[in-house]
Amino acid sequence: MSFSESFFAAKFGITRRDLEAHLSEALSRGGDYADLYFEYLATSSISIDESIVKSATQGVSLGVGVRVIAGERTGYAYSDDLSPEKIRHAAQVAALIASGPSKVEQTPLEEGPRRNLYPVLTAPHETAFRERVELAQRADRAARAYDPRVFQVQVTYADSLRHVMVATSDGVVNFDRQPLTRLNVFALAREGDGVPQQGHSGGGGRYDLEFFQKDRTPEYFAGEAARQAIVQLDSVEAPAGEQIVVLGPGWPGILLHEAVGHGLEADFNRKGVSAFTGRMGEQVASPLCTVVDDGTIGGRRGSLNVDDEGNETQRNVLIENGILRGYLQDKLSSRITKAGATGNGRRESYEHIPMPRMTNTFMLSGESDPADIIRSVPRGLYCANFGGGSVDITNGNFVFSASESYLIEDGKLTRPVRNATLVGNGPEALKYVSMVGNDLKLDEGVGTCGKEGQSVPVGVGIPTVRIDRMTVGGTA
Repeated sequence: MSFSESFFAAKFGITRRDLEAHLSEALSRGGDYADLYFEYLATSSISIDESIVKSATQGVSLGVGVRVIAGERTGYAYSDDLSPEKIRHAAQVAALIASGPSKVEQTPLEEGPRRNLYPVLTAPHETAFRERVELAQRADRAARAYDPRVFQVQVTYADSLRHVMVATSDGVVNFDRQPLTRLNVFALAREGDGVPQQGHSGGGGRYDLEFFQKDRTPEYFAGEAARQAIVQLDSVEAPAGEQIVVLGPGWPGILLHEAVGHGLEADFNRKGVSAFTGRMGEQVASPLCTVVDDGTIGGRRGSLNVDDEGNETQRNVLIENGILRGYLQDKLSSRITKAGATGNGRRESYEHIPMPRMTNTFMLSGESDPADIIRSVPRGLYCANFGGGSVDITNGNFVFSASESYLIEDGKLTRPVRNATLVGNGPEALKYVSMVGNDLKLDEGVGTCGKEGQSVPVGVGIPTVRIDRMTVGGTA
């Protein structure tokens, strides 16, 4: 795609000369660097409850964010009006905020390298709305038909199509067209007058609607949500105390994302507030653990052709055989610490300043058979799915609730467990990893990460992992 063919040139008449003029205005009061982030976002959502379409919405937002960096100071301003006057005003405001003693001359803009990790010709948002409603209705019908004990089902569907353009004073302009879709199913089941139990499932990514016809159908996600709810009807209270915990493959990687991944983001480390600060090259995990953040996996929810600062995403090895190898960088942190870019500068929208964020974060496979890992545990807890959780970045302490877990007794999975909570410390927990399965699995595509009030889509993953010491909160 040439600049003249780009979305913003065609729809709003923005020329390369316009971009260069706005960047010059942003640097008019000094600064080391400036960039422009243009965004046009079309969204839709559908909600089904009680087998009724309770809401169906579509919307569009657009705008531009202007950033100026001067040393460690950042000036940021944005506008939801793409007229030249409004963009110029935003550039002037950002320049005033950041105005610094140094001044750089901007480089003439050239288009950056192009790749396509999600070659979707027709994004879900560009299809007939009734097709997307039918997907949600199919999920509702399938979950209710799974078992008569399922008495309540909620289905949500959402998609978006985001066009972005990033122009930098370094002389690079990049474009991207980012489709995204997700289907979620929530089910409640009850046995007689017993306490209702819940299950949830969902998935998606940067795909077209064929994903839900071939790869993961609405019936698949509905069946999984209903199955989890039914399983919990026979659950027992979680045993409390320190014990062996086995994490199942896939979504349990959310524990890795929260307890370890956030602590490896460069802003926390340059400020000295992460549990991993100053530990580069040190052993921070079991030698069996290699942790990667990879924004280049085709179609994945956390993948991007370019990050929100215009840099190509990369495959970054963060922990290699237990040794800390790197942090996730954005433009500001990499400039301050003189570290290389990693393609992890991300933002929720044009209204938000970018910061270092994860893309798809996972632990690589090991050599153990998952069945052997279960057989190796005389007594412990197997966690197949997780709900919510939180982590304290400064010390790595975390708390997570396991939404689907089972007792391990004499090397076998036995009774399902409810109300299990994992309490621990991220770096410490990884030191007690004694077996890693050969079954790495990425999540189905529902992850959303929050940081400092901003939410971005992410992916997680993990193989089956045995952790020899972890505190489990429960009531039994």
